[in-house]
Amino acid sequence: MSIKLIEAQAVCPCDVLLQDFEGELLQQGYKPSTVLRKKRLFADLNDWLQAQGLSAGDLSYELADRFLFDRRSAGYARHKTLETLRPILDYLHLLQLVPPLEARGPEGPASVILDRYRLFLTAERSLATVTALRYIDCLRPFLSRRVFDGGLDLRSLTPADVTAFVVARCPQLNTGVAKLTVTALRSFLGFLHLEGITERSLAHAVPKVLHRRLAGLPKGLDHDQVRRLLAACDVDTAVGCRDLAILTLLVRLGLRSGEVARLRIDDIDWRAGTISVRGKGNCHERVPLPSDVGHRVAEYLQHPRPADAIGRTVFIRHFAPHHALCAGRVSGIVADAARRAGLGRVHAHRLRHTAATELLRTGASLPEIGQLLRHRRAATTAIYAKVDLDRLRLIARPWPEGDQ
Repeated sequence: MSIKLIEAQAVCPCDVLLQDFEGELLQQGYKPSTVLRKKRLFADLNDWLQAQGLSAGDLSYELADRFLFDRRSAGYARHKTLETLRPILDYLHLLQLVPPLEARGPEGPASVILDRYRLFLTAERSLATVTALRYIDCLRPFLSRRVFDGGLDLRSLTPADVTAFVVARCPQLNTGVAKLTVTALRSFLGFLHLEGITERSLAHAVPKVLHRRLAGLPKGLDHDQVRRLLAACDVDTAVGCRDLAILTLLVRLGLRSGEVARLRIDDIDWRAGTISVRGKGNCHERVPLPSDVGHRVAEYLQHPRPADAIGRTVFIRHFAPHHALCAGRVSGIVADAARRAGLGRVHAHRLRHTAATELLRTGASLPEIGQLLRHRRAATTAIYAKVDLDRLRLIARPWPEGDQ
């Protein structure tokens, strides 16, 4: 049912509604000064809806854009983006006064099949949403070639069509994006066959991207660089204490950024000294919790972690709303600390390499390293054999002397 905001206020007066909104924001950890600005924005939205004769149930991405456009046109210097409007919309949705605000979906004939494919990836294949969206982005150029007379033609696909696209497209991309493109294309072609859109799977028609798996070297940090990285966190602040715990987890256990972001308080077994890691493909595996890592995590949980944190994830945003960190922010924490330490550009995955190379230096075997990093194939761990210089010297043959 469509309900005007002004009608809702007939039941719940504006002052009471704003007071409840204020309490909701304060509970989420917003500062009083920020809450005051959000309340003013809330009142402006209410006035704008009444002036337009619109219903709160009609709020959409486009309608929010119109409100913000009018705000910018009126000369407002602040609160001009959708992100600043988000807490208000979430609150109205909580009261069932507005539907969830959906961003614009992909337009065009391919939107329907891509939506179905995205659900297939997340529900059936247990891929993370961000991974599914990356697959879809890689597929858009392919599907744009299959649009004829305003419709999408996938039933007449041939192996030659698939091969021609890869041959034309991949040379324009770097190796990583090219590999992801062919992976997404094989997956999508298999999906089309499962859906009965194509008579047989055309995944075999996708050529491989030439890439020598063990051509590169894993780039870990040395002892001094690790020391400088950890020292770049100010443990006297809540954010610094959190960041040090995150960096210690990455360096010592070789976790992925997404695994750190998904770590929950219930995943830590303090008595047994283990952590349940939520890894790729929705796999849960237990890894040991070293004492120094446990100390840093416990120190963060006991003191700096916000008391009004939303959810039970270990690591929380320290700016309102206090909800879980995302994987991208974990990577950002590594990059920020590396910059402060003067180490240049360092990504979270490099700390995974650091953990593996450090184990190798202490005498751990490749199977043991693969077990800690939770590699599914021994070939994935084999690349670390190339950085074990001491053992490589034992099998190196002397360089033949040239003719005198």
